[in-house]
Amino acid sequence: MIEQLPTLPAGVLGFRMRGLVTAADYENVMVPDIEAAFALNPKLRIVVHAGDDFTGFAPGAMWDDVKLGFRHWSGWERTALVTDVGWIRVMSGMFGFAMPTHFKLFSNAELDDALRWVSQLD
Repeated sequence: MIEQLPTLPAGVLGFRMRGLVTAADYENVMVPDIEAAFALNPKLRIVVHAGDDFTGFAPGAMWDDVKLGFRHWSGWERTALVTDVGWIRVMSGMFGFAMPTHFKLFSNAELDDALRWVSQLD
């Protein structure tokens, strides 16, 4: 399941991943919100939180994530990933540098810091 993080400033999107995340979760929650936001803003800031209740991705979900990122390759201004999930932290460490965005990894305990960082104006 994916749900929106509430009360974020304009131009900032936030999502929390819980349980098993499916391709339908991306298609029904993230994709419409992100596409609507890009219709209003050429650059977006996003925070994604995969907390302690996140159990993984169903087949196809990771592919939807990759497709969404590539579709707006140059549109990401800041991306904060908040998680203590080991394999996600390792993968983001390996590939985060290649993302065309200011990318920062935070632990679950640093969620408030991530929200502040992604919302900061340069």
